[in-house]
Parts: sequence; structure tokens; C-alpha cells
Amino acid sequence: MLIGTLRQGPIPQHVAFEMDGNRRFAKNNHIETIEGHNMGFEALAKVLEVCYKCGVKVVTVYAFSIENFNRPKSEVSGLMKMAKLKLEQLCQHGELLDRYGAGIRVLGERDLIPDDVLPFVDRAIEMTKHNTDAVLNICFPYTSRAEMTAAIKATVDEFSMPAEPPAGPFSQARITETIRSKQPKRTDSSTSLREPSPDPTAKSDVDDSMSSTTTLNPGSPRTEAKGKEKEMPFKDAESITVESINNHMYTADCPPLDIFIRTSNVMRLSDFMLWQCHEDTHIFFLKCFWPEMDLWHFIPVLLEWQWRQKKEREGRSGRRLKTE
Repeated sequence: MLIGTLRQGPIPQHVAFEMDGNRRFAKNNHIETIEGHNMGFEALAKVLEVCYKCGVKVVTVYAFSIENFNRPKSEVSGLMKMAKLKLEQLCQHGELLDRYGAGIRVLGERDLIPDDVLPFVDRAIEMTKHNTDAVLNICFPYTSRAEMTAAIKATVDEFSMPAEPPAGPFSQARITETIRSKQPKRTDSSTSLREPSPDPTAKSDVDDSMSSTTTLNPGSPRTEAKGKEKEMPFKDAESITVESINNHMYTADCPPLDIFIRTSNVMRLSDFMLWQCHEDTHIFFLKCFWPEMDLWHFIPVLLEWQWRQKKEREGRSGRRLKTE
């Protein structure tokens, strides 16, 4: 009933979670670090249920930072084992994702994923690819700096390629084809302009060569085309915009980020979704550790966001009335 009431108001389309505090939660509760991460996964399942039930279309979670490879080997190994286990569980018990039509996407530096983990990643993506109503973006392994670097490189590559000429009804190929189709069939008089040959077969060879533009000998010069070929123009680098780079980001096909949530009372973004956080993104820093995250921590965030949306709409309406 509570979620049904929330759905009567505006619903964010894209929510990102920085799932922080698993290790501190484990330490405070005197349990193994890996158990803290396990409880964090259970919290993720609860949060996904709430988000998708409310109508959120895209959920993006920070599962593993590239910087985490600098942690103790035993912890990294344990996290990789847990990643395999949880991805396998998502595949075997994917009723939550199937229920809400959510497909898994893994965003990050694929070449850094250990070889024994990759099959589990690919299987999770493959087994949910039929789900197109919602998206679960798992950032693993990821940093915003790496994402932005890759996007800028891709943009440079795009603008280093010659621009494709616009296709149209009056293209050179179309004009040439039209002219050829209207020419009459060649007669003996039309071929007499070439060098005469006493060999009758030579005439046939000449006729054949005239009938096709693809029968030139490999070494023969193309004098007619020489100097006529135009260099393809490159895209103007001055035309690169924010949208140009955005089109090469991992989240290019996702709606703009509405809400960014970080747990454990740490008030920084820590190299997560730096590009996606824009002037309309609402950022919330929660005191709870991630394993404690549940419905009762998320609902106040959603209510606050809806209240802010209402105030913004009222402000825009008031400004319009003043100008009229």
C-alpha cells in the first residue's frame, strides 16, 4: 500500500547506489569481512525489489572499484569468489529480475576481470538479455576516470575518421548509373574509335572491357580518375559537445541520473558516476551502512525527492506567471 501511494507521485527513472560500509559493518558486528559483503548482497536484493516495484527503470550499483585491486590479496580473492557465487545465484534464482523485466549489464574495464570470473559475468548478461523493461547496471571493475578516459578516446577516434558524405538522390554514383542506363548499346562504329586490331578476338576483348568498370588490368593506370578523387572531409573538432562525449559513456542509453545515494555517512562520490551527476541529480548521504539499507531507509529518500520535484515545478510555474 505504501509503495502504491508513492507511485502516485513522480518516480525517478535512474537511481545509483554507492554500496559503502560492508567492511565497517562487519568490524562493528565482529563478523568476517566476507560475511559483511554477503549481507551487503542481501541488502541489494531488497533495494532492487523496492526500486523496481516503485517504477524505477534503471538501477546502477558500484560493485567493485578498480582501486579495490590494491586491497590485500586475500580480500580481493574473496570478493572475486563472492562475485562468481552471486552472479551464479542471479542466474539460478533470477525470479526477481524476471518479475520486473530487468536485464543485467556489467559496466567497467572488462580486461581487468579475472578469467575465471568472466564466464559468470557473460552468463548473467546472456540469461537476462530478454528482459527489456528495466536495467541493473553493475559497475565492476569501474572508476569514473576510467569511464571518461574511454569515452574521450572513443570521441577522438570518431572525429579522426572521415565524415560520411550525406546520402541523397543526386549522389555521384546515382548520376553515373542513370547516365549509363540511358546510353544506347554499343555498335561497331562506336568501338572503331579504339585502335584497330586485325585479330577479331581483340575486338571482343575491347568490347568486354568497355562494358565493365571492374575489368581493368591490375597494373593499368587510371588516368581518368587521377586528380578527380576528393579527400573525405573530417568532422570539425570544434563541433564536439557534451553530448558527443556522453554518447560514448557506459550509460549512454540510460535516462539521466535522478538520485545518487551513498551509505555509511561518507560525503564524497569516490570516483563513481562523476560524469552522470548533473545539475538535476539529487545526492543523498545516508548514515546507515550498506548491509542495513532497506525499505525504511529508501522510502524517506524517495519522499524527499518527490517533495523537491513538487517545489521545483511550483517554482517554474511561478516564474512563468510573472513573465506573462
